[in-house]
Parts: sequence; structure tokens; C-alpha cells
Amino acid sequence: MNIDKFLTKSKQADKLFISFSGGETSAYMTKMLLDNIAKYYDEVIVLFANTGQENEETLSFVDQCDAEFGFGVVWVEADVQHDKRQGSQAKVVNYQTASRKGEPFEEVIKKYGIPNQAYPHCTRELKLNPMTNYLRSIGWQKGDYDVAVGIRADEIDRMSASAKQNNIMYPLISLDPKTKPEINTFWKNQNFRLNLKGYQGNCRWCWKKSFRKHFALIEEDPSIYDFPKEMESRYGLAGSNLDGTPRKFFRKNTSTNELIALKDITEWKHPDDDSVIYSDELDATAGCSDSCEIDFE
Repeated sequence: MNIDKFLTKSKQADKLFISFSGGETSAYMTKMLLDNIAKYYDEVIVLFANTGQENEETLSFVDQCDAEFGFGVVWVEADVQHDKRQGSQAKVVNYQTASRKGEPFEEVIKKYGIPNQAYPHCTRELKLNPMTNYLRSIGWQKGDYDVAVGIRADEIDRMSASAKQNNIMYPLISLDPKTKPEINTFWKNQNFRLNLKGYQGNCRWCWKKSFRKHFALIEEDPSIYDFPKEMESRYGLAGSNLDGTPRKFFRKNTSTNELIALKDITEWKHPDDDSVIYSDELDATAGCSDSCEIDFE
């Protein structure tokens, strides 16, 4: 770990914002930075944005990381500004008071409509805007702080082309290069970890997931899809919707009910099956990974 080289090439400000997604990679990055890099900054803030549709295991993991490692996580949720031409503001919550029934998500949908590949506003309004709004509320302005994002060395293609201009750093690429197996090894040696399988991810039913992952989740617990089903029923015509066609969440303009029906007429294997061979039809995603790392451009 060449700290001097990292600071020379990556450090551009005296404040550091660590974006904690709630995943194991992000948690490892947060711990590594707090242990090794925080002392080189005047101020450090760790933020976690809750959408109200995170798996309960994710919320528990964030809380455990705080207790075990002293992250000092600030939890925020979207405070949607209805009837204003203004993005989501930040509402500060904690593990006990965090929304668990999709309340922030529903408010975003009321204003902006159903998110999908054509209207990918959920990360912006549920995570990016609340986080940056919170930072502004405490006097941090864009450009005055560095942003640490938990993208690994085996995800290098996810790096932003304008990272340098936006003070974005990728410590698990440039400081302490790590791959998914190496992150797994670290957590196997801890006394707790995120109790989710890769296909589950932090967001319970993220529309960016592949059909194969959706089918597995539907098979295991179809109630996970009650929320998107209800949102499509209530708000299909909400938001910017010029042609009057109800929006749908999932890939290939698939509704929640259609997705559930598709599972039963499709030949598929569980994503944990070692015999699975990649299929464009079943495994293509809209950019979903194990956790939602934000592009702070």
C-alpha cells in the first residue's frame, strides 16, 4: 500500500466524503480509508443513503459496521420536493428510524414516475441528491472535498471518465487493489458479514438486475415484488410521460406481473447453479452489481 503515491495522485482536497453503499466491498473500503487515510484529511464523513427498499440484512450490516469499526455513519433518505423544480433534499435518519416500507422510493416515484432503463432517476434522487444535499447543508461545496467510491480492481470498467475533474477516487483500484475473492476472504475472517447472496444485492428487487436473478428472487419470496407491483398500479402515468403509455420497471418494457408470469414459462437455472452458462436473454443487466455505487458526476 503506497500511501504517499496515492495521496500525490488522488488527494485533491482537505475533506473526504466516503460513499458507503452498504455492501461488503464498500465497507472494506471505508474501514481501510479510516484506518490508513483519514488522518491526512481535516474532515471525513461517511454517508449511507437508504431507499426504503434495501434488504434488512443491508441495514443491519451498516449498523454492525458502525458498532464494530466506528464508522460514524450518517444515514440519509430522500426528502422529495413536490411542486418544486428542485431535486431531493436530505432527511437524516438512523438504523431504528430508517424507512423499511419504501416510503422515500414512493415519494420519488410520485414526482418523477416509474424508474427504468429509459428513466434511470432512482439512484440520482434516492442516493446522489440526498448525499450531496446533506454535504451542502453542513457547508461542504462540490470541489471542496474528495469522494471515495468502492469500485474494485476487477470492476475497472465502471470508473468514471471524468473522475479526476470531479474529485472522485477509487481506493480499491489505486491504493489497495482488491478483487471480489479478496474482499470475500477479508469478510470470512470477521465475526460478522453481510448475510446476502450475490444475486440478492442491497436493493431487494432492483430493476437493473438480470431476469435470472429476478426469477430466483421470485421463486424464493414473491412478496419482494409487491412494492414494484403496487407502484406500477398507482403511478404508471406519473412523471414525464408524453405518450400516455404506463411505464414499467423492468428490462424490455416488462411489468412486474409480466416478469412473474415470464418466470413460469421460461427455462432457466438458478444463478447459484455452477452449470449456468451466460445467456444474453437471462443474464444481461441494466448495470446492476452487488451494491449500488454512485457515479458522482
